[in-house]
Amino acid sequence: MQKIKSLMARQGLKSPQESMADLSPVENLRIPSKEELRELREQPIDPQAEQEIIDSIEEVYFSNDSFDMVQHELEKLPPELNLQELEEYRDKLKKQQAAVSKKVADLILEKQPAYVKELERVTALQTNLQLAAVICTNARRQLSVAKEGFTEASLGLLANQRRRQLLTGLLKSLRTIKTLQRTDVRLSEMLEEEDYPGAIQLCLECQKAASTFKHYSCISELNSKLQDTLEQIEEQLDVALSKTCKNFDVSHYTKVQLAYSLLGKTQTAMDQLHMHFTQAIHNTVFQVVLGYVELCAGNADTKFQKMQYKDLCTHITLDSYIPCLTDLCKALWEVMLSYHRTMQWHEEHDKLGTVSTPDDAVAAESDELGVDRSYVKKKLEHGLTRIWQDVQLKVKAYILGTDMSNFKYDDFIVVLDVISRLMQVGEEFCSSKSEVLQESIKRQSVNYFKNYHRARLEELRMFLENETWELCPVKSNFNIAQLHEFKFMGQCRSPSVSPSRQATSSSSPAQEELSLFQQYLQEGNPFEMHTEHREEETEDVLASNGYESDELEKSVYQDYDSDSDVPEELKQDYVDEQTGDAPLKSVSRETIRSKKKSDYNLNKTNAPILTNTTLNVIRLVGKYMQMMNILKPIAFDVIHCVSQLFDYYLYAVYTFFGRNDMYESSGLGLISSRLRTTLNRIQESLIDMEAVGENAGVHGPAEDRKEKVPSPHLSQLVVLTNSGTLYGLAQRVVATESLVFLAEQFESLQSHLDTMMPAAKKPFLQQFYSQTVSTASELRKPIYWIVAAKAIDYEQMLLMMAGVKWDIREIMSQHNVYVDALLKEFEQFNKRLGDVSRHVRIPLPVSNVLWEHCIRLANRTLVEGYANVKKCSNEGRALMQLDFQQFLMKLEKLTDLRPIPDKEFVETYIKAYYLTENDMEQFIKNHREYSMKQLANLVNVCLGSHINKKARQKLLAAIDDIDRPKR
Repeated sequence: MQKIKSLMARQGLKSPQESMADLSPVENLRIPSKEELRELREQPIDPQAEQEIIDSIEEVYFSNDSFDMVQHELEKLPPELNLQELEEYRDKLKKQQAAVSKKVADLILEKQPAYVKELERVTALQTNLQLAAVICTNARRQLSVAKEGFTEASLGLLANQRRRQLLTGLLKSLRTIKTLQRTDVRLSEMLEEEDYPGAIQLCLECQKAASTFKHYSCISELNSKLQDTLEQIEEQLDVALSKTCKNFDVSHYTKVQLAYSLLGKTQTAMDQLHMHFTQAIHNTVFQVVLGYVELCAGNADTKFQKMQYKDLCTHITLDSYIPCLTDLCKALWEVMLSYHRTMQWHEEHDKLGTVSTPDDAVAAESDELGVDRSYVKKKLEHGLTRIWQDVQLKVKAYILGTDMSNFKYDDFIVVLDVISRLMQVGEEFCSSKSEVLQESIKRQSVNYFKNYHRARLEELRMFLENETWELCPVKSNFNIAQLHEFKFMGQCRSPSVSPSRQATSSSSPAQEELSLFQQYLQEGNPFEMHTEHREEETEDVLASNGYESDELEKSVYQDYDSDSDVPEELKQDYVDEQTGDAPLKSVSRETIRSKKKSDYNLNKTNAPILTNTTLNVIRLVGKYMQMMNILKPIAFDVIHCVSQLFDYYLYAVYTFFGRNDMYESSGLGLISSRLRTTLNRIQESLIDMEAVGENAGVHGPAEDRKEKVPSPHLSQLVVLTNSGTLYGLAQRVVATESLVFLAEQFESLQSHLDTMMPAAKKPFLQQFYSQTVSTASELRKPIYWIVAAKAIDYEQMLLMMAGVKWDIREIMSQHNVYVDALLKEFEQFNKRLGDVSRHVRIPLPVSNVLWEHCIRLANRTLVEGYANVKKCSNEGRALMQLDFQQFLMKLEKLTDLRPIPDKEFVETYIKAYYLTENDMEQFIKNHREYSMKQLANLVNVCLGSHINKKARQKLLAAIDDIDRPKR
């Protein structure tokens, strides 16, 4: 059926007859002719049977148009053909064909009215379509007219305007894109100009703009590039931040901080800054030390660059040590000053409340700014200690890298001065006590000072042994403050300030209250001052050509008209420059004439008596005190050594001029128990008594002997046995008075030493002053006693007294000859004193001691002479009084010493002649100053004629009882 339908469709709308005529030849064979149809119609066929025939047709015939029926039937033929069967089968097929044809014909006839009706509708439709084609043609013609008249003229303009607007927007976008792409160049320029805030702001604005145009592919690439640029800016910003560690620049640092605030990385910047400061300290010190090491090494050996800093410090030579240390401290000062100025910058900006920030940053939360500031403040305060600790460790490694025990004193003082200045910097930088620096410099100082002091003691011994005890000519207004070793004391009494610091404050009092960071905030360096200061140090202590300019003094000191006696090194030590002190006016001749004869000062009343050795000791004390001033931790060690200098000088003067056992046994107490204790202590603790012996190395531990010095020996050039020079009185005066002068200088330094001494050790200092320094003047007695004992011939006087007859019976009006002889001796002594005083000023205390000794000895000689009398009458005792009164009267004209020493000693002895027995017993008990012989003489001679033998024995027994404890 499908085939029939498709066939009908291909044939078009034709009549059934036409349709039949159009069938193909093959199909014509199958479709019955008209006659057949007629026959078929005429033949009555049962519809049911017909339907059964149709149903018996194979299903395959209804499949599709491409089915080949002939081929199908031929394939069905059996291998062996049977005609009958074939004919039967053909008949069957014919019936089937006939049934189908009949069925088709019936259907065609049945549907023909509907077909005709449908054909009419198609024809009507064709007519309508022709009409529609005409309408369409007219419409198209009208549209063409509208297109020409309206669309192209009006709407074209609108379209062009819209396109122009779109292109204008596009051009603006393209220009923005072009600007964005050129940003790199501008950013590079801004970075070269170090305009970091501007560069970051520009970069952030570009990123914002780029996000607006991110739909363009080129912009997406630019955005990532801008991010890379921003990171690059951060790196350059970090480098710029590191530059502030050495040379802080306010504008530069302000830019950097503003840049970090734009990035929102203020805290990160502070962390980075501290890291850079630490790195700056390390790099700075390494480069400074490396530069000096390579310079001194002389070759281009690169092994030093690979060394650790600590090892590098050990290669510094002695010559380059101080310059390197100074440069090291200068460089570290720059770093610390930069940090100090960084803190100042933050403090100032905190006070202002806000740092200059761009408009978009102003909107930031105030609490976030507060957190940032708090963090920065804490970080900076914590960084102070950390940075100072780094500085200390670096300098400590440098200090301990070299053995300084062989440094020159001045060089070592410079080192101490520099370190002291550095510790002062630390004190002002972060209130640090600089324990690391103190400990390291203490170690070096103790080591240095032991060697130095040992050498100085040996040097002092050499000075003393070569000292001729001549007067060192100094100006009348000489003061130890004029010596450059004591300059540091005149500036500031505070021992915490270094010499160079004190010098600075004295030269400019206005700066005294300013800290180092305030003084050198803008320019200069505190470590440049000490070298200049030391070069400018001058002193003017020597009298011109050895004497003052006054004519009278020229005549008095004519023996000192040349400085040829001044050692060469001493001349080099003095620089002739005015001290600024007003010199005292010279004393006139009238004044000299009016002076008392016992004061042999002439006009040198204010000129100190001292020797080159004294000056040397004073200089040493000044040097030692400089060490103490700069380095308080070893103050006790230094003061102990200072005391040894004085001890040794005292012991030498006593050994040279005062030790004489013959006169010490005089019973006059010339050497006090305190002085004797002091001398014994010095001998035990300081004097190496075994050094002189042959077996010196065998005795005593080596360590103990190392601290001791051999006893000095008096120079052979000093003659103390010549009566013409009063047994070396000039040398004795110079030696003793120089010691007294030295003691006076020590007294003036006591308060200063006391401030330096640790509290626990102050008793040592007090004991030193009370038991040693104060005993210096006590040496006058034993030393001048020797002169007094030899200057007058007391033995001759005793002999003359022995020749006098005392048992006379009448009162005499004329004194004995021995008195005149004694007075003549005193006049000769007075003349010799005057001769000595022309060379060396004899101070009043010295002349008083000399006269006191001579008078005491004379009076005791008188008593001894009276005690030798075998027989004496009352008139003889009166003669004794007359002689003594004559002696006193003439003596008082020679000396102004009042009262006359031991006057009562003689008078009391003479008057004892008149005592009764009972009074004599009491007299013996009360007057133990008289010897046993002298008391016994009173009993035997004076009372012998008045008392009986028993009473005499009793009194002699009392005398013996008094004397017994002495034995």
